[in-house]
Formats: sequence, C-alpha cells, structure tokens
Amino acid sequence: MFTGLVESKGSLRARTADGPGARLEVATSIGPLVLGESVAVDGVCLTVDEITAHGFLADASRETLERTTLGKVSVGGAVNLERAVPLGGRMGGHIVTGHVDAPSHVTKIQTVGNALRVDIALPPALAKYVAEKGSITVNGVSLTVNGASATHFDVLLIPRTQSETTLDALREGSLVNLEVDVLARYADRLLQFRDGTSASSSASSDEAWMKRLGAAGYL
Repeated sequence: MFTGLVESKGSLRARTADGPGARLEVATSIGPLVLGESVAVDGVCLTVDEITAHGFLADASRETLERTTLGKVSVGGAVNLERAVPLGGRMGGHIVTGHVDAPSHVTKIQTVGNALRVDIALPPALAKYVAEKGSITVNGVSLTVNGASATHFDVLLIPRTQSETTLDALREGSLVNLEVDVLARYADRLLQFRDGTSASSSASSDEAWMKRLGAAGYL
C-alpha cells in the first residue's frame, strides 16, 4: 500500500522486451531497497527483482504495459517513485494501491496564481468514483479533485507538488496514470449488493475507453 506522497523522482534507465512483457530498469537514489519490496513507479506497483548500482530492475507484464503509461514512457524519462508505506507509518496522502485503473490524458493546463490547474479526461467507467474534494492518484501523486464532471476533472498543482514530482512537466496531450480512491470502489460495490444490481459493464467500458485512446493516438 502507498499514500501517493512521492519520495523521489527517478528515471527509466532501460526497458527490455521479455516475452509479452518487459524488464524495466529504474534509476533512483532511494534506498536501501530490499529484494521483493514494492515500489510505485508513476503510480504502478512493481516488485524489486534485482538491485543495481543505479537503482533496481522490475518485471512488467503485458497487461501493465498496455494499461498504464509504462509501455510509453521514453527511456531516460522521469518517473515518480514511492516505496510501500510501513505498518504504522504516516498516512500523508490517501490509500493508494498502485493498481492503475486506466490511463488518460491532459486536456488543458492553466496558471492560477502560483499553482497550475490541470484538466484531465475522465474515462466513463471511472466517473462515478471521482467527486469534488475527493482524492485521486495521478502518476502516483495523491491529489485533491478540484472539480469534476461526467467527462473531465481538474486538480491544482501547488508549487511544492510541481518541484517534488514530475507533474510540472505535463503538457496538453500528456498521458497519465489514474487510480481512483479505493474507498469509493468499495462503497459502490456495497451499494450494488444492497440494491440487488450486478457488477456491471465496467470491463466493456474499460475496453471501449482503451480503444478511444488508441484511436486518438495516445496508445
């Protein structure tokens, strides 16, 4: 489990094809790392499989590469890093699992005082989980939802977030990883059983969203 408070910015040192998946080498100064521990890389939970002089190696499945930005990040590109929170550790953000719900893209960026307002397209299947003043994870960063509609949401990036994470490099069209608040997912699941409704067409909605991203050239 993570909190969405980025520990450090690292970089993707290499991505080597390994069957349908890939072997990722991440350069970082965080540590000391332990074999088998979890590290969120741009919000994606990966397992440290080998420790190197520059950072660590981890395996990414085809599913991970296709459903997150890790298959698209350029070699040498910056990534946000966070190690799993220890039991009893400070919960500075919100509960983040590192299981990305969907990739999406930035639609607009505006300067608001010393902050940046970033508008992000909202996949239809996730819209019900995103609420004004609620929490969302963008590329591994815990953020407060400033406003939300059926198709978009926006967040404000304060100067500290801009300097301590990679989000300052976002531009219109940038691809990002989204993870909604897991508590909202459980609340929805409980309501489904209370109302006698079945777990719906989220899989088909996700598939349709991925096709839309692909047709638009994001994937």
